[in-house]
Amino acid sequence: MKIRSPIISVLGHVDHGKTSLLDFIRGSTIASKEAGGITQHIGATEIPIDTINKICGKFVKKLEIVDTLPGLFFIDTPGHAAFTSLRKRGGALADLAILILDINEGFKPQTFEALRILRLYKTPFIIVANKVDRLFGWNPYLNASFSESFSKQAASVQQELDSHIYEIVGTLHKEGFQSERFDRVSDFASQISIVPISAKSGEGIVEVLTLLLGLAQEYLKKNLLISEDAPAKGSVLEIKEEQGLGLTIDVIIYDGVLKKEDEIVLVEKDSVLTTKIRSILKINPLEEMRGSKNRFKKVDEVVAAAGVKIVAPNLENVISGSPLRVHQVGSNVEEEILKEIEDITISTDGDGVLVKADTLGSLEAIINLLKELNILIRSADIGNVSRKDVVNASIVLKENPKHGVIFAFNVKIHKNAIKNLKETGVKVFSSDVIYQITEDYEEWLRELEESQKKTWLDAIVKPAKIRVIPKLVFRQSKPFISGIEVLSGTVKQNFSLMNQDGQLIGQIESMQDKGENLPFTHRGQKVAMSIKGGILGKGFEEGDELHVDIPEKHYKILIKEFKDKLTEDEFETLNEIVDIKRKNEPKWGEFEIFE
Repeated sequence: MKIRSPIISVLGHVDHGKTSLLDFIRGSTIASKEAGGITQHIGATEIPIDTINKICGKFVKKLEIVDTLPGLFFIDTPGHAAFTSLRKRGGALADLAILILDINEGFKPQTFEALRILRLYKTPFIIVANKVDRLFGWNPYLNASFSESFSKQAASVQQELDSHIYEIVGTLHKEGFQSERFDRVSDFASQISIVPISAKSGEGIVEVLTLLLGLAQEYLKKNLLISEDAPAKGSVLEIKEEQGLGLTIDVIIYDGVLKKEDEIVLVEKDSVLTTKIRSILKINPLEEMRGSKNRFKKVDEVVAAAGVKIVAPNLENVISGSPLRVHQVGSNVEEEILKEIEDITISTDGDGVLVKADTLGSLEAIINLLKELNILIRSADIGNVSRKDVVNASIVLKENPKHGVIFAFNVKIHKNAIKNLKETGVKVFSSDVIYQITEDYEEWLRELEESQKKTWLDAIVKPAKIRVIPKLVFRQSKPFISGIEVLSGTVKQNFSLMNQDGQLIGQIESMQDKGENLPFTHRGQKVAMSIKGGILGKGFEEGDELHVDIPEKHYKILIKEFKDKLTEDEFETLNEIVDIKRKNEPKWGEFEIFE
C-alpha cells in the first residue's frame, strides 16, 4: 500500500482569484525555489513534499507535520464545473478544496453555490481570503508568510483586515459552519480555517500549502491509501483533438496503476466503451517550456495520483466527467459502470422538471441541489436539449405549468428542438452556473405565481356597492336602466347585485358613460347602468344602495389569499356584505376546521 498526494480543487466567485492563485502556486516564484520544484501533469500540478518543506519549512515543523504525503496535487481547471465533473463513485474526486473569495467583497452568489456544493459532497475545505494587498494602507511583502506580513502592517490596517475576517466568520456561521482565522483555530476538525492571502504578491501562500498538507495528513490518510498494483480508477477530464495524435482523453487517475497495454472501460451516451490504450502521455516539461509541438512524452505506466493523456481508438462519444476503469478478464467492470450511471440519471413518468447537463458529475450536483430545494425531477440525463426533451416537458406543462420547464446546465439546444420550444411554450433555464439556473427559475416562479394570482383576483367577485341616483331612472324594467354612483370598490359587467336584506335584484348587463360602453367602473364614478332582471319598486327604490352579491367561495378565497389586496373602502363594504348575508344564513362565510 502507498499514500498518494491529496487531490485539491479551487472554487470561488468570478474574478476572486482562482486562476491567479493556481498560477502563483505553479508559477516561477515557487518553482525557482527548487530545481524541478513542481511536477506538471495533464490537467494538474503536483508540488512534491520536498518543495513544500523548502517553502514552508518552519510552518510545517510548527504544525508537527510528518513527511508521509508525497505532495499536493492541484487540479489546474478551477471552478464549479471542474469540481463537479471530476467525480468518483460516492462523491467528488477532490479530497480537499480551497474556497477563494475577495476579502474586500466577501461572499458572492457563486461563493454560496460553491459552499453548497462542498457541503453536498462533504469535502473538507479552507477559505482563502484573497486580495489583502488591496486593503487601504496595506504594504505588500513579496512571498512573505501572512503572519510575517501582517505583523508589519499598521494597527489600522490590521483592524480593517480583522473586520473583514469577522464578516466572513459571520456569513459562514449563518450557513452552518464554525470558522476562524487560521492562526486562531482551536480545533481544525470542527472549524474552517480562513487564510488571508495575496495571489499577486504571494503573501500567505506558505500558510495555504501548510494547512492543506496538515489537514490531509490528519484527516484523510485512510482515504489516500492506494494499492500500486491495483487496476487504475480515474475520471475523464476532457476529450481533446491533438495534432498528430487524433482524438485523446485527459484523465485524472486517483487510484491504482494504469499501464500502456491495458484495456480501459469508458462511458458513452447510453452505453459503455471498451478500448485498448495505444499510448499514455505525460507532459515533457522542457518541451512545454519551449512551446514545442512535441510537448508530450510516452510512459509505460502511471501510479495515482496522476494526470495523463490517453490515445485510444473510438473515443468520439466518450462523456466528460465519466469514470475510467481498467478492464479485466472475468470482471464485471462494465456492469458496475452502467449501474453507477443508472444511480445518477433519472427517468420517470411523474411530475417534475427536466434536467440536462454536460457531465455525470454536474448532473449529479444539480440533481442533489434541486432535491435540497424540494424541486421535483421527472427526468435527468446527460447531453444537449433535444426535441424529445421538449415534448416530454410539454406533457408536464399541461398538467403543471410550474414543472413544465427544462434546466439546461452547460449544454446547447438542438436546432430541431428550438421550433418545438416556440410552439409548446416550454421554458428553458440555461446557464453554466447552477445557482443562476435555480435563481432564474425561482424568480420566474414568483412572477408566474403573481400572474396567476392576478388572473385569479380578476376572476373573483370583489366587494363593491352602488347608489341608484334619484330622478335618473331611464327605464323601470326589462332591463332596468338608471344613472348610478359607485360608492366603493369596482363594479364589473355580469356582477350580481342585492339589496340590504340580501334579496337578489339582478345582474349588471352593461354600463355607459357619454355613449362609451364600460366593462367596469370604479369608486366615485357616475354612469348609466343596465341591470338585467331589475324592476324598480321590487326590492329597491331610487336612492337605495345596492351591494355586489359575493359568492361564499369567493369570499373565503378573498379572506385567505387576497385580504391584503383590498382597499379600506372595499374591506368596509365586505363587512357590510357579510352582515347582510348572515341575516338569512348565520354561518355564511365561516371557515370549517378542515379548511
